[in-house]
Amino acid sequence: MAHALVKIFIHFVWSTKGCEPLLSNENRETVKNHLKEYAGENSINVTSIAVRPEHVHLVSSLSRSQRIEDVMKLVKGESSHWVNQNGLIRSRFSWQTGYWAGSVCYQHVDRLREYIERQDDHHRTKTFREEFEEILRRDGYNQVEIDTMLR
Repeated sequence: MAHALVKIFIHFVWSTKGCEPLLSNENRETVKNHLKEYAGENSINVTSIAVRPEHVHLVSSLSRSQRIEDVMKLVKGESSHWVNQNGLIRSRFSWQTGYWAGSVCYQHVDRLREYIERQDDHHRTKTFREEFEEILRRDGYNQVEIDTMLR
């Protein structure tokens, strides 16, 4: 086969350090726009993104040569530096050390995009931490792993 056709979608979720709600409504939009722009400049295709006060959802289609670890290192590292350099919050800003990444069937990307776009409504009834713990438990993670992830 002369060419490789690849369609791999990954749903990334990460939070601010300690899941602190550090990003205000105006800063959230600024960070979202920066993440999309920076990702595009680095050949990371953002399909959907939502920035909340304490976490981010990002869906990306990866090329055959992109690694999950490299995408997250690039996006998280640069954006935390950018937030600090531009003084978007008063204290020193950082993302949590880890992240969650899960594969998404390309046939379900539109449904996931809708879920991500409704984050503001969704989190009126359930906090990020509550929902994320439920998802991680459902995926088979134990409480130690969950607590480590949400530091």
